Amino acid sequence: MTDTPRLKIKIQIHSGDEIAMGPGKADLLDAIRDHGSISAAGRAMDMSYRRAWLLVDAMNRCWDAPLVQTAPGRSATSGARLTALGEDVLAQYRALQEEIGNAARGTAYDALAARLLCEPRLSQKE
Repeated sequence: MTDTPRLKIKIQIHSGDEIAMGPGKADLLDAIRDHGSISAAGRAMDMSYRRAWLLVDAMNRCWDAPLVQTAPGRSATSGARLTALGEDVLAQYRALQEEIGNAARGTAYDALAARLLCEPRLSQKE
């Protein structure tokens, strides 16, 4: 149980009907950067390789250039890495999250939070 109301804003950027970037895809890009492969990033996020690959594929199809570059094999240069565009899109998305997250510290949210119950009633009749 939480004592104070909280605001959660989920930002999704769409390309047609496809989600080009959202919180989960941004987290996956961070994990790819940290682990150097799609499979390792998926494991770190408790996600199947197939799911991780499908998300990378969707991102790469939505932007004017790929966000993730892959190199097959087992050499030192194999794996996955963020492209320059991938780094930029991720940085801009994180900045957008920060900017929008600041809305939770404003007068409009404070006015809403003042009227919000900490937990919903069990029934409308209470």
